Amino acid sequence: MSQYLLIVVSAFIMAVGLTPLARWVAPRVGLMDQPAARKIHARPMPLIGGVAIYLAFIVSLILLGDRTYVQEVVAIFAGASLCSLVGLWDDRVGLAPLFKLGVQVLAAGILLLSGVRTQLPWLGPLNPAVTLLWIVGVTNAINLLDNMDGLAGGVGAVAAAFFLLLAAMHGQYLVGALAAGLLGAAVGFLVYNVNPASVFMGDSGSLFLGFMLAAVGIKLRFPGQPTTITWMIPLIVLGLPIFDTSLVFLSRLRRGLNPLTTPGTDHTSHRLVQMGYSRREAVLTLYLVGCALGVLAMYLTQSSATEALVVGVLVLITGLFAIYWLERRRQVPAKTVTAGAPEPHPPSTPGGEL
Repeated sequence: MSQYLLIVVSAFIMAVGLTPLARWVAPRVGLMDQPAARKIHARPMPLIGGVAIYLAFIVSLILLGDRTYVQEVVAIFAGASLCSLVGLWDDRVGLAPLFKLGVQVLAAGILLLSGVRTQLPWLGPLNPAVTLLWIVGVTNAINLLDNMDGLAGGVGAVAAAFFLLLAAMHGQYLVGALAAGLLGAAVGFLVYNVNPASVFMGDSGSLFLGFMLAAVGIKLRFPGQPTTITWMIPLIVLGLPIFDTSLVFLSRLRRGLNPLTTPGTDHTSHRLVQMGYSRREAVLTLYLVGCALGVLAMYLTQSSATEALVVGVLVLITGLFAIYWLERRRQVPAKTVTAGAPEPHPPSTPGGEL
Protein backbone atom coordinates (compact mmCIF):
# COMPACT_ATOMS: atom_id res chain seq x y z
CA MET A 1 0.00 0.00 0.00
CA SER A 2 2.93 2.35 0.63
CA GLN A 3 3.91 2.06 -3.05
CA TYR A 4 0.42 3.14 -4.07
CA LEU A 5 0.58 6.09 -1.69
CA LEU A 6 3.90 7.19 -3.20
CA ILE A 7 2.39 7.10 -6.69
CA VAL A 8 -0.68 9.07 -5.56
CA VAL A 9 1.42 11.74 -3.85
CA SER A 10 3.93 12.06 -6.70
CA ALA A 11 1.20 12.34 -9.34
CA PHE A 12 -0.63 14.89 -7.19
CA ILE A 13 2.47 17.05 -6.69
CA MET A 14 3.32 16.93 -10.38
CA ALA A 15 -0.22 17.84 -11.41
CA VAL A 16 -0.27 20.74 -8.95
CA GLY A 17 3.02 21.96 -10.38
CA LEU A 18 2.37 21.30 -14.07
CA THR A 19 -1.17 22.71 -14.31
CA PRO A 20 -0.11 26.38 -13.81
CA LEU A 21 2.61 25.83 -16.40
CA ALA A 22 0.05 24.42 -18.84
CA ARG A 23 -2.22 27.36 -18.07
CA TRP A 24 0.63 29.73 -18.96
CA VAL A 25 1.39 27.89 -22.21
CA ALA A 26 -2.25 27.74 -23.41
CA PRO A 27 -2.63 31.31 -24.79
CA ARG A 28 0.77 31.04 -26.47
CA VAL A 29 -0.25 27.99 -28.51
CA GLY A 30 -3.85 28.99 -29.18
CA LEU A 31 -5.50 26.54 -26.77
CA MET A 32 -8.04 28.92 -25.23
CA ASP A 33 -11.79 28.54 -24.85
CA GLN A 34 -13.13 31.92 -25.95
CA PRO A 35 -16.20 33.59 -24.36
CA ALA A 36 -19.41 33.43 -26.36
CA ALA A 37 -23.11 33.99 -25.90
CA ARG A 38 -23.64 30.30 -25.22
CA LYS A 39 -20.91 30.14 -22.54
CA ILE A 40 -20.89 31.42 -18.99
CA HIS A 41 -17.23 32.36 -18.59
CA ALA A 42 -16.57 36.03 -19.39
CA ARG A 43 -12.87 35.68 -20.21
CA PRO A 44 -10.80 33.27 -22.30
CA MET A 45 -10.04 30.06 -20.40
CA PRO A 46 -6.98 27.81 -20.88
CA LEU A 47 -7.97 24.53 -22.50
CA ILE A 48 -4.85 22.49 -21.80
CA GLY A 49 -5.18 21.13 -18.26
CA GLY A 50 -5.43 17.61 -19.65
CA VAL A 51 -1.77 17.77 -20.66
CA ALA A 52 -0.83 18.30 -17.00
CA ILE A 53 -2.97 15.30 -15.98
CA TYR A 54 -1.37 13.17 -18.68
CA LEU A 55 2.20 14.11 -17.81
CA ALA A 56 1.69 13.77 -14.05
CA PHE A 57 0.25 10.28 -14.54
CA ILE A 58 2.84 9.04 -17.03
CA VAL A 59 5.88 10.38 -15.14
CA SER A 60 4.71 9.06 -11.76
CA LEU A 61 4.18 5.57 -13.22
CA ILE A 62 7.53 5.57 -15.04
CA LEU A 63 9.38 6.64 -11.88
CA LEU A 64 7.55 4.53 -9.31
CA GLY A 65 5.70 1.77 -11.15
CA ASP A 66 6.74 -1.88 -11.34
CA ARG A 67 8.47 -2.97 -14.58
CA THR A 68 6.91 -6.46 -14.41
CA TYR A 69 3.95 -5.72 -16.68
CA VAL A 70 5.86 -3.96 -19.47
CA GLN A 71 3.85 -5.23 -22.47
CA GLU A 72 0.45 -4.40 -21.03
CA VAL A 73 1.58 -1.06 -19.57
CA VAL A 74 3.10 0.01 -22.89
CA ALA A 75 -0.14 -0.89 -24.72
CA ILE A 76 -2.28 0.98 -22.20
CA PHE A 77 0.02 4.01 -22.32
CA ALA A 78 0.04 3.94 -26.14
CA GLY A 79 -3.75 3.83 -26.41
CA ALA A 80 -4.21 6.52 -23.76
CA SER A 81 -1.56 8.72 -25.39
CA LEU A 82 -3.29 8.40 -28.76
CA CYS A 83 -6.62 9.47 -27.24
CA SER A 84 -5.03 12.39 -25.41
CA LEU A 85 -3.16 13.59 -28.50
CA VAL A 86 -6.27 13.49 -30.67
CA GLY A 87 -8.19 15.28 -27.92
CA LEU A 88 -5.55 18.01 -27.86
CA TRP A 89 -5.75 18.32 -31.63
CA ASP A 90 -9.53 18.52 -31.42
CA ASP A 91 -9.28 21.28 -28.79
CA ARG A 92 -7.02 23.22 -31.16
CA VAL A 93 -8.69 22.84 -34.56
CA GLY A 94 -11.87 20.76 -34.15
CA LEU A 95 -12.16 17.29 -35.66
CA ALA A 96 -14.97 15.36 -37.32
CA PRO A 97 -16.89 13.07 -34.94
CA LEU A 98 -16.28 9.95 -37.05
CA PHE A 99 -12.55 10.63 -37.14
CA LYS A 100 -12.39 10.86 -33.33
CA LEU A 101 -14.47 7.71 -33.02
CA GLY A 102 -12.16 5.88 -35.41
CA VAL A 103 -9.10 6.88 -33.38
CA GLN A 104 -10.76 5.65 -30.19
CA VAL A 105 -11.48 2.28 -31.84
CA LEU A 106 -7.83 2.14 -32.93
CA ALA A 107 -6.69 2.87 -29.36
CA ALA A 108 -8.97 0.12 -28.06
CA GLY A 109 -7.55 -2.21 -30.72
CA ILE A 110 -4.05 -1.64 -29.31
CA LEU A 111 -5.27 -3.02 -25.97
CA LEU A 112 -6.83 -6.03 -27.66
CA LEU A 113 -3.61 -6.88 -29.48
CA SER A 114 -1.68 -6.74 -26.20
CA GLY A 115 -4.10 -9.14 -24.51
CA VAL A 116 -6.01 -6.55 -22.44
CA ARG A 117 -9.62 -7.59 -22.94
CA THR A 118 -12.72 -8.81 -21.14
CA GLN A 119 -12.57 -12.51 -20.32
CA LEU A 120 -16.15 -13.50 -19.58
CA PRO A 121 -16.67 -17.22 -20.26
CA TRP A 122 -20.27 -16.90 -21.43
CA LEU A 123 -19.35 -14.31 -24.07
CA GLY A 124 -16.79 -16.52 -25.81
CA PRO A 125 -15.83 -15.02 -29.21
CA LEU A 126 -17.79 -11.84 -28.43
CA ASN A 127 -15.26 -10.72 -25.80
CA PRO A 128 -13.21 -8.60 -28.27
CA ALA A 129 -16.36 -6.77 -29.44
CA VAL A 130 -17.44 -6.16 -25.85
CA THR A 131 -13.95 -4.85 -25.07
CA LEU A 132 -14.16 -2.34 -27.93
CA LEU A 133 -17.63 -1.25 -26.85
CA TRP A 134 -16.52 -0.82 -23.22
CA ILE A 135 -13.37 1.16 -24.03
CA VAL A 136 -15.02 3.49 -26.54
CA GLY A 137 -18.17 3.85 -24.43
CA VAL A 138 -16.43 4.74 -21.16
CA THR A 139 -13.95 7.03 -22.93
CA ASN A 140 -16.81 9.06 -24.37
CA ALA A 141 -18.86 8.88 -21.17
CA ILE A 142 -16.15 10.73 -19.23
CA ASN A 143 -15.72 13.11 -22.17
CA LEU A 144 -19.44 13.90 -22.09
CA LEU A 145 -19.33 14.37 -18.32
CA ASP A 146 -16.87 17.25 -18.67
CA ASN A 147 -19.57 19.94 -18.64
CA MET A 148 -19.16 21.75 -15.30
CA ASP A 149 -16.23 22.92 -13.21
CA GLY A 150 -14.66 19.98 -11.40
CA LEU A 151 -17.19 17.39 -12.56
CA ALA A 152 -15.25 15.02 -14.86
CA GLY A 153 -12.06 15.34 -12.81
CA GLY A 154 -13.84 14.74 -9.52
CA VAL A 155 -15.97 11.82 -10.71
CA GLY A 156 -12.88 10.31 -12.35
CA ALA A 157 -10.95 10.71 -9.09
CA VAL A 158 -13.73 9.00 -7.10
CA ALA A 159 -13.81 6.07 -9.54
CA ALA A 160 -10.01 5.79 -9.47
CA ALA A 161 -10.04 5.81 -5.65
CA PHE A 162 -12.45 2.87 -5.54
CA PHE A 163 -10.51 0.99 -8.22
CA LEU A 164 -7.40 1.52 -6.09
CA LEU A 165 -9.12 0.18 -2.95
CA LEU A 166 -10.48 -2.84 -4.82
CA ALA A 167 -7.08 -3.57 -6.34
CA ALA A 168 -5.30 -3.27 -3.00
CA MET A 169 -7.83 -5.60 -1.35
CA HIS A 170 -7.30 -8.30 -3.98
CA GLY A 171 -3.58 -8.01 -4.72
CA GLN A 172 -3.94 -6.47 -8.17
CA TYR A 173 -0.72 -4.45 -8.37
CA LEU A 174 -0.95 -3.22 -11.97
CA VAL A 175 -4.53 -1.99 -11.53
CA GLY A 176 -3.64 -0.42 -8.20
CA ALA A 177 -0.67 1.47 -9.65
CA LEU A 178 -2.66 2.77 -12.62
CA ALA A 179 -5.56 3.81 -10.38
CA ALA A 180 -3.17 5.50 -7.93
CA GLY A 181 -1.62 7.56 -10.74
CA LEU A 182 -5.04 8.59 -12.02
CA LEU A 183 -6.22 9.52 -8.54
CA GLY A 184 -3.22 11.72 -7.77
CA ALA A 185 -3.20 13.44 -11.17
CA ALA A 186 -6.96 14.12 -11.15
CA VAL A 187 -6.98 15.53 -7.60
CA GLY A 188 -3.94 17.70 -8.36
CA PHE A 189 -5.73 19.13 -11.39
CA LEU A 190 -8.89 19.74 -9.34
CA VAL A 191 -6.96 22.26 -7.23
CA TYR A 192 -7.37 24.59 -10.23
CA ASN A 193 -10.56 23.20 -11.75
CA VAL A 194 -13.11 23.30 -8.92
CA ASN A 195 -15.70 26.06 -9.19
CA PRO A 196 -14.70 28.72 -10.16
CA ALA A 197 -12.18 27.05 -12.45
CA SER A 198 -9.07 28.79 -13.76
CA VAL A 199 -8.29 26.07 -16.33
CA PHE A 200 -10.22 23.40 -18.23
CA MET A 201 -8.95 19.88 -18.95
CA GLY A 202 -10.25 19.89 -22.52
CA ASP A 203 -10.72 16.77 -24.61
CA SER A 204 -7.05 15.90 -24.15
CA GLY A 205 -7.78 15.32 -20.47
CA SER A 206 -11.27 13.85 -20.57
CA LEU A 207 -10.49 11.33 -23.33
CA PHE A 208 -7.30 10.28 -21.55
CA LEU A 209 -9.09 9.93 -18.21
CA GLY A 210 -11.95 7.96 -19.76
CA PHE A 211 -9.65 5.60 -21.66
CA MET A 212 -7.55 4.89 -18.58
CA LEU A 213 -10.56 4.23 -16.34
CA ALA A 214 -11.95 1.84 -18.96
CA ALA A 215 -8.61 0.00 -19.17
CA VAL A 216 -8.33 -0.24 -15.38
CA GLY A 217 -11.88 -1.63 -15.20
CA ILE A 218 -10.99 -4.37 -17.67
CA LYS A 219 -7.77 -5.30 -15.87
CA LEU A 220 -9.39 -5.59 -12.43
CA ARG A 221 -9.56 -9.23 -11.34
CA PHE A 222 -10.99 -10.99 -8.28
CA PRO A 223 -9.28 -14.38 -7.85
CA GLY A 224 -11.50 -17.05 -6.38
CA GLN A 225 -14.74 -15.16 -7.02
CA PRO A 226 -17.21 -16.13 -9.77
CA THR A 227 -17.43 -13.93 -12.87
CA THR A 228 -21.21 -13.96 -12.42
CA ILE A 229 -20.57 -11.40 -9.67
CA THR A 230 -17.35 -9.64 -10.59
CA TRP A 231 -18.34 -8.48 -14.10
CA MET A 232 -20.74 -5.98 -12.50
CA ILE A 233 -18.13 -4.28 -10.32
CA PRO A 234 -16.47 -1.99 -12.93
CA LEU A 235 -19.92 -1.17 -14.33
CA ILE A 236 -21.12 0.02 -10.94
CA VAL A 237 -17.92 1.94 -10.10
CA LEU A 238 -18.37 3.83 -13.39
CA GLY A 239 -22.14 3.85 -13.09
CA LEU A 240 -22.49 7.65 -12.98
CA PRO A 241 -20.83 8.47 -16.34
CA ILE A 242 -22.60 5.46 -17.89
CA PHE A 243 -25.92 6.74 -16.51
CA ASP A 244 -25.32 10.29 -17.76
CA THR A 245 -24.46 9.08 -21.26
CA SER A 246 -27.53 6.82 -21.31
CA LEU A 247 -29.74 9.69 -20.15
CA VAL A 248 -28.49 12.05 -22.85
CA PHE A 249 -28.56 9.39 -25.57
CA LEU A 250 -32.12 8.24 -24.83
CA SER A 251 -33.39 11.78 -24.29
CA ARG A 252 -32.08 13.01 -27.63
CA LEU A 253 -33.31 9.94 -29.50
CA ARG A 254 -36.76 10.44 -27.97
CA ARG A 255 -36.78 14.01 -29.30
CA GLY A 256 -35.65 12.95 -32.76
CA LEU A 257 -32.15 14.43 -32.39
CA ASN A 258 -28.77 12.97 -33.27
CA PRO A 259 -27.37 11.91 -29.88
CA LEU A 260 -23.74 12.16 -31.03
CA THR A 261 -23.68 15.60 -32.63
CA THR A 262 -26.54 17.45 -30.93
CA PRO A 263 -25.21 19.50 -28.01
CA GLY A 264 -27.28 20.89 -25.19
CA THR A 265 -27.80 21.43 -21.50
CA ASP A 266 -29.49 18.07 -21.00
CA HIS A 267 -26.84 16.27 -18.94
CA THR A 268 -27.50 15.16 -15.36
CA SER A 269 -25.57 18.10 -13.92
CA HIS A 270 -27.55 20.62 -15.99
CA ARG A 271 -30.85 19.09 -14.90
CA LEU A 272 -29.85 19.37 -11.24
CA VAL A 273 -29.11 23.07 -11.78
CA GLN A 274 -32.48 23.49 -13.49
CA MET A 275 -34.06 21.95 -10.37
CA GLY A 276 -32.55 24.69 -8.17
CA TYR A 277 -29.10 23.39 -7.21
CA SER A 278 -26.13 25.70 -7.61
CA ARG A 279 -23.45 24.42 -9.98
CA ARG A 280 -21.19 23.59 -7.05
CA GLU A 281 -24.02 21.75 -5.26
CA ALA A 282 -24.82 19.78 -8.42
CA VAL A 283 -21.21 18.68 -8.79
CA LEU A 284 -20.89 17.74 -5.10
CA THR A 285 -24.14 15.77 -5.30
CA LEU A 286 -22.77 13.77 -8.21
CA TYR A 287 -19.56 13.14 -6.27
CA LEU A 288 -21.71 11.60 -3.51
CA VAL A 289 -23.55 9.45 -6.05
CA GLY A 290 -20.20 8.22 -7.34
CA CYS A 291 -19.10 7.38 -3.80
CA ALA A 292 -22.34 5.50 -3.09
CA LEU A 293 -21.87 3.42 -6.23
CA GLY A 294 -18.26 2.71 -5.24
CA VAL A 295 -19.39 1.43 -1.85
CA LEU A 296 -21.95 -0.82 -3.56
CA ALA A 297 -19.21 -2.20 -5.81
CA MET A 298 -17.07 -3.01 -2.77
CA TYR A 299 -20.05 -4.75 -1.16
CA LEU A 300 -20.37 -6.98 -4.23
CA THR A 301 -16.88 -8.36 -3.61
CA GLN A 302 -18.16 -9.84 -0.35
CA SER A 303 -21.64 -10.89 -1.48
CA SER A 304 -23.14 -14.14 -2.67
CA ALA A 305 -24.32 -14.61 -6.24
CA THR A 306 -27.93 -14.09 -5.17
CA GLU A 307 -27.12 -10.89 -3.28
CA ALA A 308 -25.11 -9.59 -6.23
CA LEU A 309 -28.00 -10.30 -8.59
CA VAL A 310 -30.41 -8.41 -6.32
CA VAL A 311 -28.04 -5.44 -6.08
CA GLY A 312 -27.50 -5.39 -9.85
CA VAL A 313 -31.23 -5.48 -10.58
CA LEU A 314 -31.93 -2.73 -8.03
CA VAL A 315 -29.19 -0.51 -9.49
CA LEU A 316 -30.57 -1.06 -13.00
CA ILE A 317 -34.15 -0.30 -11.94
CA THR A 318 -33.04 2.79 -10.02
CA GLY A 319 -31.10 4.04 -13.03
CA LEU A 320 -34.01 3.52 -15.41
CA PHE A 321 -36.41 5.25 -13.02
CA ALA A 322 -33.99 8.17 -12.60
CA ILE A 323 -33.80 8.58 -16.39
CA TYR A 324 -37.60 8.57 -16.60
CA TRP A 325 -37.95 11.02 -13.69
CA LEU A 326 -35.30 13.44 -14.93
CA GLU A 327 -36.73 13.38 -18.44
CA ARG A 328 -40.20 14.17 -17.07
CA ARG A 329 -38.79 17.16 -15.16
CA ARG A 330 -36.70 18.43 -18.03
CA GLN A 331 -37.23 22.14 -18.66
CA VAL A 332 -34.71 23.35 -21.24
CA PRO A 333 -34.51 21.63 -24.64
CA ALA A 334 -31.15 20.88 -26.18
CA LYS A 335 -30.03 23.27 -28.91
CA THR A 336 -29.53 21.73 -32.31
CA VAL A 337 -26.52 22.42 -34.50
CA THR A 338 -25.33 21.24 -37.85
CA ALA A 339 -24.05 17.69 -37.71
CA GLY A 340 -20.30 17.64 -37.25
CA ALA A 341 -20.11 21.18 -35.89
CA PRO A 342 -18.06 21.80 -32.73
CA GLU A 343 -19.85 21.15 -29.43
CA PRO A 344 -21.28 24.31 -27.83
CA HIS A 345 -19.72 24.03 -24.40
CA PRO A 346 -22.21 24.12 -21.52
CA PRO A 347 -21.82 26.55 -18.61
CA SER A 348 -18.38 26.91 -17.05
CA THR A 349 -16.44 24.11 -18.71
CA PRO A 350 -16.21 22.69 -22.21
CA GLY A 351 -18.10 19.53 -22.83
CA GLY A 352 -17.25 16.72 -25.16
CA GLU A 353 -19.89 15.46 -27.53
CA LEU A 354 -18.40 13.39 -30.34
